[in-house]
Amino acid sequence: MTNEIYQPGESYNYPLIIKKLLKSAITYAPDQEIVYRDKLRYSYLDLENRIHRLASGLKEAGIKQGDTVAVFDYDSNRFLECFFAIPMMGAVMQMVNWRLSAQQLVYTINHAEAKLIIINSDFLPILENIREHLPDVKKIIVIAENPSYPESPVEIYSDYDEMLKSSSPQFDFPDLDENTKATTFYTTGTTGDPKGVHFTHRQLVLHTLSLTIALGSYDTIGNFRSSDVYMPLTPMFHVHAWGIPYVATLLGAKQVYPGKYEPPMLVKLIATEKVTASHCVPTVLQMIVGSPAAKELDLSNWKVIIGGSKLSAGLATAANSMGITVYTGYGMSETCPVISLSTPKTTMMGKLTDDEMLNIVVKTGLPIPLVEFEVVDVDGNPQPHDGKSVGEVVFRAPWLTSDYFKAPHKSLELWRNGWLHSGDVGHIDANGYLQVTDRIKDVIKTGGEWISSLDLENCISKHPAVLESAAIGVPDDKWGERPLLLVTLKPELTDHVDENGLRQFMLDAAAQGHLPKYGVPDKIMIIDELPKTSVGKLNKRMMRTVYLP
Repeated sequence: MTNEIYQPGESYNYPLIIKKLLKSAITYAPDQEIVYRDKLRYSYLDLENRIHRLASGLKEAGIKQGDTVAVFDYDSNRFLECFFAIPMMGAVMQMVNWRLSAQQLVYTINHAEAKLIIINSDFLPILENIREHLPDVKKIIVIAENPSYPESPVEIYSDYDEMLKSSSPQFDFPDLDENTKATTFYTTGTTGDPKGVHFTHRQLVLHTLSLTIALGSYDTIGNFRSSDVYMPLTPMFHVHAWGIPYVATLLGAKQVYPGKYEPPMLVKLIATEKVTASHCVPTVLQMIVGSPAAKELDLSNWKVIIGGSKLSAGLATAANSMGITVYTGYGMSETCPVISLSTPKTTMMGKLTDDEMLNIVVKTGLPIPLVEFEVVDVDGNPQPHDGKSVGEVVFRAPWLTSDYFKAPHKSLELWRNGWLHSGDVGHIDANGYLQVTDRIKDVIKTGGEWISSLDLENCISKHPAVLESAAIGVPDDKWGERPLLLVTLKPELTDHVDENGLRQFMLDAAAQGHLPKYGVPDKIMIIDELPKTSVGKLNKRMMRTVYLP
């Protein structure tokens, strides 16, 4: 405990800092388990001990308040330890997206001014190729994924676990100013250099508290509470794994970390550890739903939040048929990230048909506590909440990133008139549900009308043979643009449908009023794989490059 001196009558100015999140887990669930694959399990008391040892080791390595420590790892207990130890000691944790190109990795690590790297041994070959271009990085700590990994030419300061064993289990974590920078990472985007976003202790604590309320306090589907077993299926480098490891720790819930995403291991962990709560992009859920091993499991207790890309009605229906509760979460890197969740309101429970429930869970959702959002026109005027008036989605919340790190001109584009501008197009209905219909840059403009690429993708997802889809606009001399729909098929159904059959399916949907007739694509292409970004989102910029005439 820090020995602060207080004057008589002086109150304690309680800071909202990350170390406060750990205390409730130690109080309420000291013996609850944290699991890594089928290799390791320990208690929250052990987690606290390891957090102290990690901070002691980093201090011995020369890390001080304000320094940045870059972390390359899979979803693991070690990453969870970094989530706490690094910011709790006053340093900044940089979550490195190891899927970036070598050039982007060099840019992000140097731009963040990282002084030390903690890296999984599996990623040492990546580091070997860029080490000479990282002059500010003074030391490398290696997490040995396997006991014997190939010797590396990179100079290693220490093995992670050996350092913890030899470091002090007592670290005096200071009462930091709550506005101290805690974490940073870089948005990938599809153009230009990655942009650095960053969050303070206060922002992370407020996001955690709001998300805890949103996930557990309302009488609705998909609740996440202390009795749940949590396993992330979103990379921890991606916006703090949506901030949910902090929620799970605050609640003292059992946490299971799968390491490298391998379908057999994921299915095994879901079964053996009795996982009940996860979050992922649609591709990962599709991979699990399509796994033969998953079909043998009882998944009726598994609740999955889908984000990153739209949850299609087809995937939601397939998941529901296996007993999985699935619904949408929405946010951006710049929003920490969760802004909304799409579950029924308490007053709706027990009154919805299956189709009405499906229609809600695939929406973008209701704002979580302390979030305000609006849909505005080009002049910044809020649009009516009528479910059809379209505009740009803008946000306010106490945890949104204040700016892009060392990029003031880009920050001017992000914040305008006191609102964070998302770059998403959408509308809000009379019940307050937001529906994002597109990215501004992805809207297809044909003959003066706008076509939502997400609406087209959602429609074709209902075809039983369709696995994934993406709609893009292609130039057209007459209409300006026309939609092109790119589709991948389920392997077992590739011989059951062709492009003409898929287009007829869309024509039938238009005839039934599900789409405007002008929205039916002139052409549908069946391809082997949809291009994606490093975090699993559809890369429509690449699609336009590859598939435009």
